[in-house]
Amino acid sequence: MQQQDEVAARVRQVIDAAGVSAREFARRIVIDPSKLSRSLNGIRRFTAAELARIADIGAVDVGWLLGSAAGAAADTDAAGLTAAGAAVTASPVRSPSAPRPPEPSPEGGRPLQIVRETVRLIAERGFHAVRVADIAAACHTSTAAIHYHFPGRDELLEAAVRWCMDEDTRRRADATAGTRHAGDELRLLIELQTPRTEQQRRQWCVWLDLWAEAARSTTVGRLHVEYYRQWRGTVADVIRRGVEQGVFRPVDADGAALALTALIDGLASQVLATEPGGQDDGVPGTGAQAMHDALTAHVDACLTAPTAD
Repeated sequence: MQQQDEVAARVRQVIDAAGVSAREFARRIVIDPSKLSRSLNGIRRFTAAELARIADIGAVDVGWLLGSAAGAAADTDAAGLTAAGAAVTASPVRSPSAPRPPEPSPEGGRPLQIVRETVRLIAERGFHAVRVADIAAACHTSTAAIHYHFPGRDELLEAAVRWCMDEDTRRRADATAGTRHAGDELRLLIELQTPRTEQQRRQWCVWLDLWAEAARSTTVGRLHVEYYRQWRGTVADVIRRGVEQGVFRPVDADGAALALTALIDGLASQVLATEPGGQDDGVPGTGAQAMHDALTAHVDACLTAPTAD
């Protein structure tokens, strides 16, 4: 228990040195913020892979986080990390004030690079067609390095889902920041969910793949439920504010949000199925613009308050 508390204290030092909140640090190491909180409070142990990612982001050694290089090697071996990962932990111990010597590092650190490339490959090929060797090649590193940060495919998939959730939430927040008119904000959210651009289509391809995986994986299923709870809550809050502003009719905000988000999902899946390469593919009414028009028409017909003559 004492060692667990010491590890938590060192992780806190890394977070303080990074100058970010615990929630933001959790995003950077791609774990659930509640897991980080429980580990920092001694309720839960950090996994070896989480310590590896913390060390990477904080530019410290896993050995220092654990209190000794020897202890780090023993712990990582016990957790089933690769020999390459264990070798990393056996390097000289350094604190956050004594970072590693400069070396080429991908933007955001190796863990985030791995997750971003995993998401890109899932969008292109589907999760089950992506091998660890493909991810390693995309990151210009070894499969041992991938397993060091994410020992198994399940953990890698969970990290990819969480990263997609965080990115989607961040993009929505950035796009709607400062928007006071609820009607304008709801239309902005619809625009963000319409797969017009290559980036939007790639994002939707990942979500479609993850929906299928959520039906088979308890962990991904929980993340799926969490994401949709947050997403529907965001839409409901906008509708509720619109009712207060007199922009929308006095509707049940939660029910209206459920209907609108379900409509978005259904139309987006049709667009992706019939609009390869961003084209209508000769099928009337199935393109991104048709989807956008249908969603705005739904808002106008079911939500927008009638204007006084």
